[in-house]
Amino acid sequence: MRTRVGIIGGGPAGLLLARLLHRAGVDCVVLESRTQEYVEHRQRAGMLEQGTVHALQEAGAAERLQAEGLVHQGIELRFDRERHHIDFPALTGGRTVTIYAQTEIVKDLVDLQLADGPPLLFEAEALAVEKAESDAPVVRFLHDGREQTLTCDWVAGCDGFHGISRDAFPAELGRSYAHDYPYSWLGVLAEVPPSCDELIYARGEGGFALHSMRSPSVSRLYLQVPNGTDPDDWPDDRIWDELAARFAIDGDWALHRGPITSKSVTTMRSYVHEPMRHGRLLLAGDAAHIVPPTGAKGLNLAVSDVRVLARALTALYRTGETRLLDRYSELCLQRVWQATRFSDDMTRMLHAQPNGDAFDDRMQLARLRRITASRHAAAELAANYSGLPLPV
Repeated sequence: MRTRVGIIGGGPAGLLLARLLHRAGVDCVVLESRTQEYVEHRQRAGMLEQGTVHALQEAGAAERLQAEGLVHQGIELRFDRERHHIDFPALTGGRTVTIYAQTEIVKDLVDLQLADGPPLLFEAEALAVEKAESDAPVVRFLHDGREQTLTCDWVAGCDGFHGISRDAFPAELGRSYAHDYPYSWLGVLAEVPPSCDELIYARGEGGFALHSMRSPSVSRLYLQVPNGTDPDDWPDDRIWDELAARFAIDGDWALHRGPITSKSVTTMRSYVHEPMRHGRLLLAGDAAHIVPPTGAKGLNLAVSDVRVLARALTALYRTGETRLLDRYSELCLQRVWQATRFSDDMTRMLHAQPNGDAFDDRMQLARLRRITASRHAAAELAANYSGLPLPV
């Protein structure tokens, strides 16, 4: 099999790249190791920066998003039993964010891809990327019970943190930076209307809590828990009681309770791999970087990588221009490190430190007070949360 761009990974990054390239007239093939059903039901983040919404519109994949997405004007910070609204449009010159589940984005992109897009092969397990430094790199993969090869001009590694693409980088040419946080998130989906109009980030006495949503009838909520927590140790009543305590304010507000349909624990980690290009192999999304979910940057960073990569490949095939491809890693990493810094700041500011003392507690409160008392500090948060501009 032969194509211009071989895309490893059929998550949102790989699928969006395929749609953008297809609309630009650039041939590509997507290899996804999992089944279509698995890919379409993976629960992931659902907060979209305005730039991510624009990218989906550009790809022709925003019809349902525009009809069903929930546009938010900001977020709410809660601490010391107080509530503070951060008004994004007023602080950023009009930018907003949109709630639309990643599972729905993937469904939309898969439907388009299967209807009229370039080939999308499910249960096609990439085994290795070979000859990355040549003009014709090869992806070896397993499909329909036999090993096959995909010869490409370029390979896009969009196969996540546990994929094989990053392994094709020579050890002496790559460097990684990582930090593991001493706590996790217990996340639940509940069949109950949200108790808020916008996301609530709360710093309670027991630790961090986040109130998000998937739709007007489904709530998504998170609790800070110790690493190694077993979800089965948290019965529904215990979860609702702890959420209510962490969201509590001195005022008229109540947490809606309802049936919890799923529970899972997410570990918290920051990871960046440099560079993001080796020869004709280019990494995008979680294959190159991971951030803790506090800043809602994971999906949005993947989309910004893909937008840069799609522009670079389109320029190459339309005009022969290689400037963007030559700078791909440099340009993406500028934004990656800023998003990593912002996610780390949000995480450290809002989570109870397992070995913290009274000084740490006061420093967290001072940072929160700074944001809610200073327009400059609030604007900094709003600009990062709603999305920094692309570097191209």
